[in-house]
Parts: sequence; structure tokens; C-alpha cells
Amino acid sequence: MVKVISLSNDAYAKLKAIKDGKSFSEVVVELVDCRKKKKDIMKFAGVFAKDKDEWEKIKNRIYEDREKAKMREVRF
Repeated sequence: MVKVISLSNDAYAKLKAIKDGKSFSEVVVELVDCRKKKKDIMKFAGVFAKDKDEWEKIKNRIYEDREKAKMREVRF
């Protein structure tokens, strides 16, 4: 089923610029799906709130690994 929608000239130009051979419908679906995926990361927010000891272990390991990492020397 096809639906007709109205877009501002600015919105139309932005969609047209990123469509790269795809239909406008495909671009809109990709953008909506991408936005949904970004929200999924929020399900991890506060996951260590009740287990602070575990978070401290992880945080300490991160800092230890950062200390061990060496910067490479780059010559131009």
C-alpha cells in the first residue's frame, strides 16, 4: 500500500542527498531501523548499579590495560 506524505524542501533535499540509488522508502526504513538500534544500547544503562564490586573489577581492568598499552612512534 502506498501512502503520500509531505516533506519540507530541506527534508526532501537531505533524503535525496543520501539515497544513493535507493528509493525514498528504502532510505526512510534504513534511517528508522538505525535509530531503533541506537536506542537498544540504553537497555545496558545501570546494569552494574546493584553489583558495584563487579563494576570496580571491570573498571580496574580497563585502567590496567590502558597503562600497559604503548604508543607507537610515528616518523614522518
